[in-house]
Amino acid sequence: MNPGTTPPIYLDYNATKPVDPAVVAAMLPYLEQHFGNPSSSHTYGHAAKEAHEHARAQVAALLGCAPDEVLFTSGDSESDNQAIKGIAFAQREHGNHLITSQIEHPAVLNTCRYLEMRHGFRVTYLPVDKHGLVNPARLEAAITPQTILITLMHANNEVGTLEPIAEIGQIARRHGIALHTDAAQTVGKVPVQVDDLGVDLLTMVGHKLYAPKGVGALYIRRGTVLDPLMHGAGHEGGRRAGTENVPYAVALGTASALAEAQLASQKERWLALRERLLNGLVARVGLVQVNGHSERRLPNTLNICVPGVVGEEVLARTPEVATSTGMACHAGLMEPSSVLLAMGIEPTLALGALRLSLGRWTTAEEIERAVEVLSAAILALRQGV
Repeated sequence: MNPGTTPPIYLDYNATKPVDPAVVAAMLPYLEQHFGNPSSSHTYGHAAKEAHEHARAQVAALLGCAPDEVLFTSGDSESDNQAIKGIAFAQREHGNHLITSQIEHPAVLNTCRYLEMRHGFRVTYLPVDKHGLVNPARLEAAITPQTILITLMHANNEVGTLEPIAEIGQIARRHGIALHTDAAQTVGKVPVQVDDLGVDLLTMVGHKLYAPKGVGALYIRRGTVLDPLMHGAGHEGGRRAGTENVPYAVALGTASALAEAQLASQKERWLALRERLLNGLVARVGLVQVNGHSERRLPNTLNICVPGVVGEEVLARTPEVATSTGMACHAGLMEPSSVLLAMGIEPTLALGALRLSLGRWTTAEEIERAVEVLSAAILALRQGV
């Protein structure tokens, strides 16, 4: 980006978020002044330890759990790996069967496939309906005496559909099975309380919460036994070796406190802006297919299929708008989204997908400008211009 030029309108908040200035301000002292090792017994160590544990309490307050149930990690992928592999290896003498869905994040799907290929575990990959929802009755029917873990995302990162995790939590409890949910997309957008969901393990990640990349957390319900991924000294209560990343823990804690304070007001604002975005596009390009559940959906997420165009070609023509056709991990691929295909969307139509996700600083003026730019590109592509 050249100095003085107007930055693109950012509508890809589900991929990552800018770091909130308040988060930067909170973490800076722990980069510049309070550099001590939290395990040290002197004043420098005490200051770092206090900040680290305060951050843990802030994360716990957002999730509605006890601070000692929060494990700091490097992010979503590590948290998912720790939850899934940790249960699988710790509980292997009790069974070797896991249940997940076909539309999970690669951090879940590829971890499950690794356990299948390298360690002989069996995994059931549940289908979803046209809205992207897992059927709880079908899940319960898939449970066997060997089932030790159910892992399902709280909300899909592409279409925003909110899965019935609370209902599945009741099923897991009845059968005595651990339940993990990847809540990377929901924490900070909708209420996420671990007891309401009935989960034993929950993944959250900093860069989806206006904290930096490279930090996350895993909620671990008291009494849940996991094999650690990393071995060494007894950091994090013996659950994750390695000197604690205090500045980033402070960042995640601060971001959690901000999210808790702004949750209700942001939701209503996003819903209004999302409706304005959809209505504006429909008024200019005609009917589009909205993907995901009409009501059980993240308030900031609009995933649409536009007939007659390819989403990646729309993006190539609209550098003024920074958005995507699906998850950031697969950006730029000229093939239909596996999530949309699993929902039964015809491949040609699925190629026309756009994922437009709003955030803390999205404005009505940006929405109007995005509608103009995207609509012009869509109409030009349809006309072969």
